[in-house]
Amino acid sequence: MKIYYLFTLLSFMGLYAGGCSQSNGNEPAPTPDPTPEPPAKKLEIKISASVKSTKATDFGFENGDKIGLYVVNYSGTTPGSLVASGNQVDNMCFTYSGTWTPTSPVYWQDNKTHADFYLYYPYRSSIADVNALAVETYADQSVEANYKASDFMIGSTKDVAPSESAVSIAATHLFSRINIKVEAGNGFTEKSLKSEDMTVRINGLKNKANVNLVSGEIQPTGEDETIIPYKYGEYYRAIVIPQSVEYGNLITIGVGGKEYNFTKEFRFESNKEHNFTITVNKTSNGINVNIDPWENDGTDNGGSAE
Repeated sequence: MKIYYLFTLLSFMGLYAGGCSQSNGNEPAPTPDPTPEPPAKKLEIKISASVKSTKATDFGFENGDKIGLYVVNYSGTTPGSLVASGNQVDNMCFTYSGTWTPTSPVYWQDNKTHADFYLYYPYRSSIADVNALAVETYADQSVEANYKASDFMIGSTKDVAPSESAVSIAATHLFSRINIKVEAGNGFTEKSLKSEDMTVRINGLKNKANVNLVSGEIQPTGEDETIIPYKYGEYYRAIVIPQSVEYGNLITIGVGGKEYNFTKEFRFESNKEHNFTITVNKTSNGINVNIDPWENDGTDNGGSAE
């Protein structure tokens, strides 16, 4: 009996021990390591650039036009300063073909940091000083390509939050445009005037300047030049650097081998168009000139010339 009792006790203890060594299926599963957050998606910068509604030129952006873009990050709520290099985006070329496409993709710093956007036109591959960019208009703008290429624009959009949407930037013409219309006076008819070998010159204008891409400030430089305008329908047009011109022969009209000078002191203003209607009088050896600024300054700028 003792042997049987001992065997039974040992068997029971073995079953109990075996039962403790196996999972009964009710124990909690081990806690997995936390899944790391995926890296933030890089936001590509897109832009939508347009020309502000103005009569400074008759042309908006055309296919193949190129602009330069700078993007300057904020530090918290403080805007950064545009510099020649070291910005979030430095002078990236965007080409227009219905939409604006960069030479290579550019991105926001992250999905939180605000930025200021600056553009200029036409694009240049290298800019050493964004505060004094050397610009130049053609002296001979009698060819349409030279007339168009003389235009210069800048634009900016400030404090922009990162977004997948295109950033809208409106470009403003920095230079002036002069429109000259020649009409027949005493001794001429419109038909006879058109049959003459007529020439038009704009005298004593600087065609070079330094431009601040942030403020738009323009500082004319260089020597005075004679500008040959582009004939556009009944007008002679030229893009000129904004500047003040001292009293002198501002416009010279050549008709049939004879020249008539319009003498005046004048100020050409940024993003403005100035219209000159010139009446040529054959019998009096003179011309009458009326000036109608694009924005009326409240002053009668008319005069006469001989």
